[in-house]
Amino acid sequence: MKKAWQIDRELRENAVPLDRRIHDSNWYEAGFEAPYGDALLDMFWSSKVPGSAAPEIPYVEMTQALGNKGYDVSAAEAFLEEGMRLHAQGKMDELRVITARILHALKMAQPDPQHVYQQFQHPDSWEEIRRAMGDVQNPPSSAWQENYPERIYQGWIGQLAGGSFGTCIEGYTGKRIAQVYGVIDNYITQPETTNDDVVYELAFLDAYRTMGAQITSEAIAMEWVRQIPFGWSAEWVALRNLNMGIFPPDSGSWFNPYSEWIGAQMRGMVCGMLAPARAMEAARLAYMDGVVSHAGNGVYGEIFAAVLTSLAFEVTDVHQLLELGMEFIPQKSQYFAVVSSALQKIKNGGDTVAIWESIEEDLKCYNWIHAYPNIAADVFALWLGQGDFTKTLSLLAIAGMDVDCNGGLVGNILGVMNGVPEKWSEPIGDLLETYIKGKEKLSIRKLAQDTADLAAKNKRD
Repeated sequence: MKKAWQIDRELRENAVPLDRRIHDSNWYEAGFEAPYGDALLDMFWSSKVPGSAAPEIPYVEMTQALGNKGYDVSAAEAFLEEGMRLHAQGKMDELRVITARILHALKMAQPDPQHVYQQFQHPDSWEEIRRAMGDVQNPPSSAWQENYPERIYQGWIGQLAGGSFGTCIEGYTGKRIAQVYGVIDNYITQPETTNDDVVYELAFLDAYRTMGAQITSEAIAMEWVRQIPFGWSAEWVALRNLNMGIFPPDSGSWFNPYSEWIGAQMRGMVCGMLAPARAMEAARLAYMDGVVSHAGNGVYGEIFAAVLTSLAFEVTDVHQLLELGMEFIPQKSQYFAVVSSALQKIKNGGDTVAIWESIEEDLKCYNWIHAYPNIAADVFALWLGQGDFTKTLSLLAIAGMDVDCNGGLVGNILGVMNGVPEKWSEPIGDLLETYIKGKEKLSIRKLAQDTADLAAKNKRD
């Protein structure tokens, strides 16, 4: 019997990217009907990522994800290959039964006391997380700076440029990406700003506009319910929970195998832009947002993304930025251990590809959407990219994984810090497209100004 992570790894290592210079992407459109019943069942047994067509099997992934959190998932793993066979044969009646058995096995799974996950601490509340941080040293905070609005705009452009860069290659290994595209130092296709990442930041901004610094997780969650029709992995579970009346923080943790995946980490940048050079406030906002859909290490990922973005308004060296940002992570968490290990391998030097392969080997049991391998990829690209926007994105392609989320994170940070080069900003233009009704086409310049206005008001208050 193969373990869930072995099935997933085999699927990913064998997947070859479609050449997006030839094939079109297939993103959601506003008003699309969220799948349910057998359509959802079919999707969760065989999916393709909209922007890149990378293959996924969500039922395998949720089993893998719960196993990564230290649970004994062997009972669920015993059904996975049969489920894959039944799906391939189109036997939906039997597939419903086997799927129910998998979900029941996951619901009944117990922590494995011997699992490495149990060696780490997982503070939950904001107060506990704050106490578990290291020697937090905010750089000297100044008054609101006149250049902040432009830097926030550059942050948004950097996020959208990085996301657009990664959309067509996400979900593949760096080796497979290089097989098709070689070294990538520019957009592969005409960039498109549509993806499923930024919509959560827009919902956060709407809640923040109403409540400001007094924002609550419940207020953010209600904007999700109001605006977002469908999510993936942790966000899908969170929306399901919210619509059943399960509110934060339980919405992010209750029967959510994906609660330590990348979904919170990918959206923390907006919190950093709302609190320029106020890293602890950025961390607090990220916590409020993160627990809507995540828990534990998943929330720490959003805190780290928010802190790095906030610090980028004051810190001009990416090495110093990463070292300072790490102090905001709970020091005895597995997330901190992953970042520390990756950074040590990078500092040890050597061939760039070999460095990444060593990091990747350590994290081979984690899905390509899990927070761990992706934050390792971000640290790898930021440290070795040394502030160069093009070089940093090129390094993300070497790493593979969730390249659009990673491109959005590092692109936002470098946009705030140094601005976005014209070769990356000009093709984006001023159009952000989403699948949220009423927000199908947005001005990026106006979005940035709205963000800056909210940040300025919060700074004054």
